[in-house]
Amino acid sequence: MRALDAAAMLSGMAAAPRRPGPIDETSKRIIEQLQADGRRPYGEIGKAVGLSEAAVRQRVQKLTETGVMQIVAVTDPMQLGFHRQAMIGIRVSGDTRTVADALERLPAVDYLVMTAGSFDLMVEVVCEDDDGLIELLNGTIRAIPGVAGTETFVYLQLRKQLYDWGTR
Repeated sequence: MRALDAAAMLSGMAAAPRRPGPIDETSKRIIEQLQADGRRPYGEIGKAVGLSEAAVRQRVQKLTETGVMQIVAVTDPMQLGFHRQAMIGIRVSGDTRTVADALERLPAVDYLVMTAGSFDLMVEVVCEDDDGLIELLNGTIRAIPGVAGTETFVYLQLRKQLYDWGTR
């Protein structure tokens, strides 16, 4: 699962984020500090990167407003009652963007990418149970105009999920 709780934050976003300029080394170090601990106080981050608390707060605000980063709570879906996760490969006939637009609006979809290869779209979903997954597949996803076929990869066990890959 990529970001189950990002949906809660994204639903509150009003306008599309502005395009950021180049990210300097100090901003990259701030991002890395927050990737290690998203609750780290700005004063502590400031000491680590050589800025004041106010300067860190301002940079974090700019980084979130421009869409460079999000600060969200990442949860374990199993502990929240979502016992079925799956990745769904979708083949599209027609405009892939139209199908992607429809999938973006589905609450069960937490990750969606347009791809090149066997599938036009890859969608990660979280459902309460197998019945919920069946209903999502048959009653919703396959009913979207332009969906030509799907292949479902049910998650048996989540072995690794990290968000601290740094800024390179």
